[in-house]
Amino acid sequence: MTPRIGFLGTGWIGRHRMAAMLATGAVEAVAICDPSAECVAEAQALAPGAQVVDTLAEMLALDLDGVVIATPSALHAAQSIEAFEAGKAVFCQKPLGRTAAEAQAVVDAARAADRLLGVDLSYRHTEAMRRIAGLVRTGALGRVFAVDLTFHNAYGPDKPWFYDAAQSGGGCVVDLGVHLVDLALWTLGFPPVADVDARLTRAGLPLAAGEVEDYAVAQFAAGDAQVRLACSWRLNAGRDAVIEAAFYGTEGGAALRNVDGSFYDFTAERFDGTAATRLADPPDDWGGRAAAAWAEHLARAPGYDPQAEQFVHSAEVLDRIYGR
Repeated sequence: MTPRIGFLGTGWIGRHRMAAMLATGAVEAVAICDPSAECVAEAQALAPGAQVVDTLAEMLALDLDGVVIATPSALHAAQSIEAFEAGKAVFCQKPLGRTAAEAQAVVDAARAADRLLGVDLSYRHTEAMRRIAGLVRTGALGRVFAVDLTFHNAYGPDKPWFYDAAQSGGGCVVDLGVHLVDLALWTLGFPPVADVDARLTRAGLPLAAGEVEDYAVAQFAAGDAQVRLACSWRLNAGRDAVIEAAFYGTEGGAALRNVDGSFYDFTAERFDGTAATRLADPPDDWGGRAAAAWAEHLARAPGYDPQAEQFVHSAEVLDRIYGR
């Protein structure tokens, strides 16, 4: 039987992931919940037969197999746990929790319910990153000893809750750095992390109480590799975005880079001395692949996947960057 899914939060990203899931044919949309009538109407255009409900509790009372959560960050952990306690699988926007403790509580709930948990860590699914990860994991680059990660967003979020630490869990690190940390650890096979050091600022100054950072630099050891991370909102970057994930080994290097400031177009190159070989080019319709993969996994095997514990490992690194 095709899994029946409820969609909690149908703003732009929620609808985009909804469309990607439905396009697989692996799941059926049966419920929609969003406080915005406009967002509900646009979601209904994708799934005309879906029932509109006012609350998550109403959604969970329906005959569902899973819930897709695309709500503000402060709600992710509690809503995910509520869904698991009702016996539903969950696909959640990042971050899974504002802290590692919240992320751990969600994973514990998924394990107890024996239900699938997915998080929208979408950059893993770019063709560029897939190619680079393959080189690293097969040893083609030798022993990887350095990783450089960058994500500068020249705009920054447009929702007020992003700037409230209690609601967001932090600033550009929890918004953008979560992708970078995940890419490094996922590519390297989630090795132990040590020696985390970071500097977080707002408008170039140390953070005051209650403020969130708009610029951050951090470094840490991930197994044998030294990782350097930089991320920001509203940096005078000369373009919309600067995104890079570069891996340097004893037998070569490789890097994902965005094209002409794009948030969506990426190349991958392999480096050998001064020579560069192109591995991947746009176009690459990657944005919904994490969602689609979860939908297909749910249809095939709805039970708990132990790889969910990776989400806690990344969250623990973010906690250490924040000094908590």
